[in-house]
Amino acid sequence: MAFYYPNKINDMWRIMGLVFHDDRDYFWIKDEQRFDEDKIKQFLAEKGIALWDTGMKVRRLKDNASDKFLEIVEPIDLSKLLDEHPTIHAVVTAGEKATGVVADIAGCTAPVMGQCVQCKVNDRMFSFYRMPSSSRAYPMSIADKAEFYRRMFHNEGLLVSSFQ
Repeated sequence: MAFYYPNKINDMWRIMGLVFHDDRDYFWIKDEQRFDEDKIKQFLAEKGIALWDTGMKVRRLKDNASDKFLEIVEPIDLSKLLDEHPTIHAVVTAGEKATGVVADIAGCTAPVMGQCVQCKVNDRMFSFYRMPSSSRAYPMSIADKAEFYRRMFHNEGLLVSSFQ
């Protein structure tokens, strides 16, 4: 899957399935043991959710996927991204490294897990959330992670009822 969070042991798409459909396997194709990229992209387009990396150029310092050993060589050009997409009103990070990158760029305090701070880049104000990592290495149950995301999506008007 040439898309975000393709690894079957990463729970991002299970979290989204729980939050929006009360079904952790909503985006999972059981017979093929993979996530349904087309279904995910359709869902994201319908909800107006965009995904992007906070590191445009990175260097892995060890041969593993841990962000602890990731060096951001070139961070996202958040100013340009916000200018090119005027409908963006919230930026959400899932993990400590990405949160630090956005906080540094915006010159604001990094939000506490599950919380939001208001930030400004150039003349653009936006809500900045930090959510728990969807990695199973992060010590929190998928149900608890989903509850953090559920509250954030509700606050941003993407989730009107408990499940959509």
